[in-house]
Amino acid sequence: MTDQPCIAIDAMGGDEGLAVMLAGVARARRRYEDQFSMHFLLVGDEQAIRAELTSHPNLSAHSEIIHAPEVVGSSEKPGQAMRRAKTTSMGIAIDLVKKGRAHAAVSSGNTGALMAMAKLSLRMLPGIDRPALAAPLPTLGDNDVVMLDLGANTECDVRNLVQFAVMGAAYARTTLDLERPRVALLNIGSEDQKGTEEIRAAASELRAATHLPLAFTGFVEGDKLARGNHDVIVCDGFAGNIALKTAEGTARFVADLLKRAFTSSTRSKIGFLISRPATQLLRDHLDPNNHNGAVFLGLKGIVVKSHGSANELGVATAIGNAAKMVRNDLTRRIAEDLGLDHQPTAVEKATT
Repeated sequence: MTDQPCIAIDAMGGDEGLAVMLAGVARARRRYEDQFSMHFLLVGDEQAIRAELTSHPNLSAHSEIIHAPEVVGSSEKPGQAMRRAKTTSMGIAIDLVKKGRAHAAVSSGNTGALMAMAKLSLRMLPGIDRPALAAPLPTLGDNDVVMLDLGANTECDVRNLVQFAVMGAAYARTTLDLERPRVALLNIGSEDQKGTEEIRAAASELRAATHLPLAFTGFVEGDKLARGNHDVIVCDGFAGNIALKTAEGTARFVADLLKRAFTSSTRSKIGFLISRPATQLLRDHLDPNNHNGAVFLGLKGIVVKSHGSANELGVATAIGNAAKMVRNDLTRRIAEDLGLDHQPTAVEKATT
C-alpha cells in the first residue's frame, strides 16, 4: 500500500477549464487529508497554473507544476492526439505514470485520445486482450454498482467479457471494500436461454469459475441496473455506453421534472419548502459528480477519466477514486485474480 499517492493531473483538459480542475484538486486534498495525504503533479501551461494556484495557497505545498505547451482538443481524433503526446498535458500526464513519477493520471479531456495514449504508453497487462472503461453508478443499495465496459470496445467476445468480470470485481473490491462482489451480465432477459451466444458462453464460464473472488449472479436487465442487487455489471462497450447515457439522461429528466412540478404553482412552491430535505437527498444521490471517475482497467498503470463537464466536486471525486485504487494496488489485484505472472511496473518498483 502506498502511503502518499502521487497523482498526475491533466490540468488543461475538460470543458470547465483550469480553474475548476485546480479547485477540484484542492478539494480532494482537503477531503481526504484525514485518511491519507496526496501529492499532485499539475501538468499544463506553467504560467496559467501558477497564476491560478494563488487562489489555493494550501495546495502549493502539495503540488509540483510540469509544463506542457499544448492541449488535446475535445474533438481531436485519437491518431492526431497520439502524434502530439510528448507535448500535450494529457500525454505528459500519462508518461509520468509510465516513468514511475506518478502513481495515477486523471484527465477530463478527450476520452478517445486518453484511451489511445494510455494503451500505447502503458501497455496492457500480460494476458489481457483489451482495456475496459469502468465507472461507479448510483443505486438504491448500500453502495454504487461498477459497470463496464462503458464504450472502449463496441464488440466483445467471450474471453473479453470474462476478463471484464474479473477486472470489474477487483475494482469493486478496491473502491467499494467488498470481499466477494456480486457480478452480473447485462442481458435482454434473466432466463438462461436469452441473449447472444457470447453472453451465454461467458455466463457458463463465470458459473464454473468458483475459484475467483466474485459471486456470479447471472443476467440482469436494464431496468434493474440501479436496484442495488449487484455490485458489478458487465457488458460490451456498445450496450454499456447506451445504458450509461440513458441513465444519465433519466436522472436529468427526473431532476428537471421535479423542478418544473415544484415551481408550477404557489401550492407547489410551499410543498417544495416542506419536502426540501428529501428532494436535496435525491438530487445529491443522482448527481453524477458524486459518482465521477471512470478507469481504464487492464493497463499497466492507473488512468482515470473524469467527466468533461464535471464540477469541482466531480473532479475531487475522480481524484479520490484514483488515490484509492493506488492505495489498494488495483493493478496487482487484477493480475493476481486473472492468475497472471505480473511483472512490477516502474511505480511498483519505486514504492516497494
